[in-house]
Amino acid sequence: MLTAASRMSQSQKRGVGFKSCGVFCTKFKFQTETRPGDNCTFFLRAQFECQILAQMAQFGFENDITGILKLDMPITNAPIARWQRKASSSNTSGVNTLSPGKSGNISLSSSKTPTKTPGKNKKTPSKMGGDRFIPARNNKQMDVANFLLTKENEPADANPALSIESQKAWSVTLNGYNIEDAKILHLGGKPLNAPEGYQNNLKVLYSQVSTPASLKKNRYISSAPDKILDAPGLRNDFYLNLLDWSSRNVLAVALDNSVYLWDASQGDITLLLTMERQQDYICSLSWTKEGSYLAVGTSDCKVQLWDVENQKRLRSMISHTARVSSLSWNDYILSSGSRSGYIHHHDVRVPNHHISTLSGHSQEEGSSNSDGQLIRRLSEHQGAVKALAWCPWQSNILASGGGTSDRHIRIWNVNSGSCVNSLDTQSQISSLVFAPNYKELVSAHGFAHHNVAIWKYPSLCKVSELNGHDGRVLSLVLSPDNATVATVAGDETIRLWKSFEMDPVKKKAKERLVNSASSVIHQSIR
Repeated sequence: MLTAASRMSQSQKRGVGFKSCGVFCTKFKFQTETRPGDNCTFFLRAQFECQILAQMAQFGFENDITGILKLDMPITNAPIARWQRKASSSNTSGVNTLSPGKSGNISLSSSKTPTKTPGKNKKTPSKMGGDRFIPARNNKQMDVANFLLTKENEPADANPALSIESQKAWSVTLNGYNIEDAKILHLGGKPLNAPEGYQNNLKVLYSQVSTPASLKKNRYISSAPDKILDAPGLRNDFYLNLLDWSSRNVLAVALDNSVYLWDASQGDITLLLTMERQQDYICSLSWTKEGSYLAVGTSDCKVQLWDVENQKRLRSMISHTARVSSLSWNDYILSSGSRSGYIHHHDVRVPNHHISTLSGHSQEEGSSNSDGQLIRRLSEHQGAVKALAWCPWQSNILASGGGTSDRHIRIWNVNSGSCVNSLDTQSQISSLVFAPNYKELVSAHGFAHHNVAIWKYPSLCKVSELNGHDGRVLSLVLSPDNATVATVAGDETIRLWKSFEMDPVKKKAKERLVNSASSVIHQSIR
């Protein structure tokens, strides 16, 4: 038994062990049982070898599985990578097309992955979407397109049976349209409008809505005046209001003891009045809303009403005890401010014109814009306040400007009495006016700048400066179309600045609105 077992080669034993450990052991057990002798020793040795072979087989199998799962070693039976196929094909073609003078030794390293994919020179876009447009195709039009494309390759008929007119008639009858006018590709429909406030950072290639004229070009403000008028004998007094512009485009200016009218449309100049006494002078001017009558405040404590068209004085009202330096209209109520510190209200329709008096000021009234009793006291200014202006698009907003010791522009909410905003202009403020075309505030300055400034409302950021006057600017007014501002200064000149021209589109819309509005019934002054 031992001799027969020794004849068995190691390969046979290993082969039997790999097939089945149980069969191997059974064979040797059967042989030991048929030949008695030293079967116990041989049986133990065979069983030991069977266990070793089984463990080796199990260990090899586990190693193979672990290597496949870790993917540490290359897969020998796997297909060639796509980039390797492209590299080999491009190198093969490149070697075949080499010139005789160039070397053809090209070494390819398949063990290293190239940093750049061969054959790709174009960059993948970083963002998806873009300006792609997928048209909606009509089924009928696709059939017609196929017919038109195949028709081009067909030979032309030498003897057409039908004329062009009859072909067109048949086409319209059968298809509903002329097939010669059919389109191969039809893009229908309009692009949707973007939501309000949407900002697109991409370049605009097309737009359905036309760009407004105001956005096509930036606003230009000329630094030079449009016109300069000579004003000899102009009184250089901070508290006087010697300039006013009517709704009929007539500019009234007070030169010493006379009042002149300048027609801005025609350029004509008219002398309206001259004071009787040489020592008297004009202190204030104010047009009615319709521009037919002019109120004149004088140094002899009177308020005169003039019919400009007929150049006739209608009445002279006496109630003040000092010069009348400010005037303001509210329909048929005329408010006048005097150096005495009182504000008088006059009803110009009745003989007893003086209907009420407002007191509370201890100094001269340089500006009059009130028509009622004292509601609030705004006392943050540290100097004389002459410049006052109501906001035309916000009725509760009042702008005020301080004198030399204050130099501040303050924006007030009269409903709450709070100061909404303030700005130190570093210069005396003599006049204020709101420009509604661009929602801006215009200020006239005396010492030390002697200029006109335009501020954006309500931020009070400076938009522009208008320089040119050699003396302090005493007053400023807006034209009827709110496009031009007129300034008068101590250098005895009147300058017209065309700084607020409206966008043509908005101007036409405003003109249509004004023309369609009903006219207000005006009551004549008695």
